[in-house]
Amino acid sequence: MSAAETHQAAAPGAAEAAFDPGQHIMHHILDAHEIEVPFTSIEIPLPRLHIGRVDVSITRNVVMMWIAGALLLALFLPAARRAGRGVPKGLACALEAMVVFVRDDIARKTIDLKYADRYVGYLTTAFFFILACNLLGMIPGLSTPTSSISVTATLAALTFVISQLGGIRNYGVIGHYRNLVPHGLPVLILPVIVVVEIMSMLSRPFALAIRLFANMTAGHVVILSLISLIFVLKTAWAAGMSVPFALFVYCLEILVAFLQAFIFTMLSSLFIGLAVHPSH
Repeated sequence: MSAAETHQAAAPGAAEAAFDPGQHIMHHILDAHEIEVPFTSIEIPLPRLHIGRVDVSITRNVVMMWIAGALLLALFLPAARRAGRGVPKGLACALEAMVVFVRDDIARKTIDLKYADRYVGYLTTAFFFILACNLLGMIPGLSTPTSSISVTATLAALTFVISQLGGIRNYGVIGHYRNLVPHGLPVLILPVIVVVEIMSMLSRPFALAIRLFANMTAGHVVILSLISLIFVLKTAWAAGMSVPFALFVYCLEILVAFLQAFIFTMLSSLFIGLAVHPSH
């Protein structure tokens, strides 16, 4: 075999072995039908299920949400059993402080006090579930369910449904949607205001979903991009620069995990408050 033929035969293998940062990043932030065992090349396939033409397969993000739910149950059930048995200590005290924070500083400050406690259960569940999902993605080998638009869209849709049901419960169907339009407006501009208010109402869950999805995805992309520079440049100085910056962004992402759970819960409470007690 000639040298040219040898080079041509080796070229495909070399191209396949080359590090592709884009593929590496997308592989880590997109959902998948398998779970990787950390620090190994082992992948555990997940079952693929279909009901008719609907794909209801179990994916990596679904498993992560199951883990988040199981962790929350493991934390809160023992704390709930010890509730009312004196002053809570340790983890139970920390959990109670966070629950009280959601009730007093989020729900009761954005929803009329007459209705606020009615929605504390949902808001607390959303806060801790989002926080658990956000923090799971910080563990090597695991993924962040809230970096999937389908997950954040579902959470935002729940907020939208609860806010609409809350308004309908207080004012009835006609009264609730009549409250969308400020009273006392001239009849001529009512059609324009109705369209604007409907668009505003529908944009709220969209903003909730995109905000959480974009913020959680962006942080992981930055960390993976910094780490990828080491393999792309293949120099010691690249590692010396990338690793400290990646660690800094990683620590920042822990703060973002708490912040995004708070922002989602705060906005959800605000939207519910606008529906159950309109300002006009």
